[in-house]
Amino acid sequence: MSDDKGVTVEPPESRYLAAPLGRNIEALRRRRERKEEEATWRDRLAGKITSFTGSMTFVFLHLGLFGFWILANLGWVPLITPWDPTFVVLAMIASVEAIFLSTFVLITQNRMAKAADERDDLDLQTNLLAEHEVTRLIEMVSAITDHLGIGDAKPDDVEDLKRDVAPERVMDAIEATKKE
Repeated sequence: MSDDKGVTVEPPESRYLAAPLGRNIEALRRRRERKEEEATWRDRLAGKITSFTGSMTFVFLHLGLFGFWILANLGWVPLITPWDPTFVVLAMIASVEAIFLSTFVLITQNRMAKAADERDDLDLQTNLLAEHEVTRLIEMVSAITDHLGIGDAKPDDVEDLKRDVAPERVMDAIEATKKE
């Protein structure tokens, strides 16, 4: 973060966060740790391999190895006899490596997609709960204004806002627009 003058500003200390927010952050952290602990050793291995192959260390390692292989087999490295002058072996190694790396990436992406689906479900449930609570608040405020005799000129949409949203119908409407 930075202020108006471009000076870096530290984020607020956790004691300045609302208690429910702090609890939620801690609960999400614990859940993430638990999910990581519950992951199979195969999933963890695939994640570590994917993490390494997505690093600059991996790029530099391949640049060095493949660069040396190419230069040596072109005969440009003194005292080393070319062993793969047609680069067929190098191509085979690169192809097999690509097959395995793409598989590890897909495994990791599947795991990440599952976690994203779980977060989306949580977001949906939270949004539906918030919508329900707001609807109830609108009903209460409307009843209060009626009781106090204020706000005779109600906007037409207040009655619409007082109705609950049916998520199934919303999803049906969204799907119907995709088919058109």
